[in-house]
Amino acid sequence: METYLILKALHVISVIAWMAGLLYLPRIFVYHSLKKTNSTTSTTFCIMERRLFNFIMNPSLIFTWGTGMILVFEIGFNNLWLILKLFLVILMTCAHIFYGYCVAQFRKESNKFSSKFYKIANEIPTILMILIVFLVVIQPFS
Repeated sequence: METYLILKALHVISVIAWMAGLLYLPRIFVYHSLKKTNSTTSTTFCIMERRLFNFIMNPSLIFTWGTGMILVFEIGFNNLWLILKLFLVILMTCAHIFYGYCVAQFRKESNKFSSKFYKIANEIPTILMILIVFLVVIQPFS
């Protein structure tokens, strides 16, 4: 039981780190999309985006999924709330992958999206996080 609780704590810590990146990176995109390409500021934003994505978000994503899968096998995969949660986490992972695409586009100086688009994109992880937390805490359908 103690190992389960340690894994659960590590899972929550990695989710917090991942969410911090998912909420912060699109805000950087908002400001970056307003700057001219080939500028010093644009280069600085590229460095910030790459470091946040590669050194915080990617490891947090991997650790979140790793500890999450171990926890799922511990409690079993027979609850509808858990299946819904995993579906939402897959959607969150899709947002993560899309943000990685955006990092690459900014690095190539070929961003296709407006600052307004990134403001809206910034809300997606927030909505998913709220739904996931309610599913975990309330555990409906169990």
